[in-house]
Amino acid sequence: MKYELVIFDLDGTLLDTLDDLTKAVNHALRLQGFPLRTREEVRLLIGNGIASTMRRAIPEGSDEAAFTRALSDFRGYYLAHVNDYTRPYGGIPRLLDDMASAGIKAAVNSNKVDAATQALCQAHLPGRFAFILGEQPDIPKKPAPDGAIRIMRALDVAPGRTLYVGDGETDIQTAHNAGIDCAWVGWGYRRVSELQGAEPPRIFTSVEALRGFIFA
Repeated sequence: MKYELVIFDLDGTLLDTLDDLTKAVNHALRLQGFPLRTREEVRLLIGNGIASTMRRAIPEGSDEAAFTRALSDFRGYYLAHVNDYTRPYGGIPRLLDDMASAGIKAAVNSNKVDAATQALCQAHLPGRFAFILGEQPDIPKKPAPDGAIRIMRALDVAPGRTLYVGDGETDIQTAHNAGIDCAWVGWGYRRVSELQGAEPPRIFTSVEALRGFIFA
């Protein structure tokens, strides 16, 4: 097999977190008296961390104080309700188990707050990752390659033996910036037409198709 390590994005790749994220966004907006967002709107706001999500969710022209309050309200609510409706996508647990049996390491690299990233991985996919990395103050967010590079160095795996799997343009850019192969998955929060100029080198519309590529 070509790969020793597969680094996964979390939201929209391993876990469907959209309902919990939508509720947290609207909780924060409601407290500020701002218009609420639909689930479909929130889907398009996700990908670059909670600060980016909330900045885009509040009305254009809102002042910095309103943004700061909304971000704090979102963070507090989400950390308390991070796992109300979140679930793994079908086939993901089995894929990770099969990778482990084959000696392929799995890791997570997410722009989600690290506490939430760790909690969700433990709740839904315990014991399946060699390294889990959420948002850290000393690591630039994706699409910066720093997180992926830290994971590869920690696990002593070369870029040429690593695959990055994600559902957004941020993931495609992260893989490119880290010099590693990329697999884009179509079951998450972006459609091909929404990738804002990021061309996915490999497209997989099902977990089974991704499995076939990893184990080829």
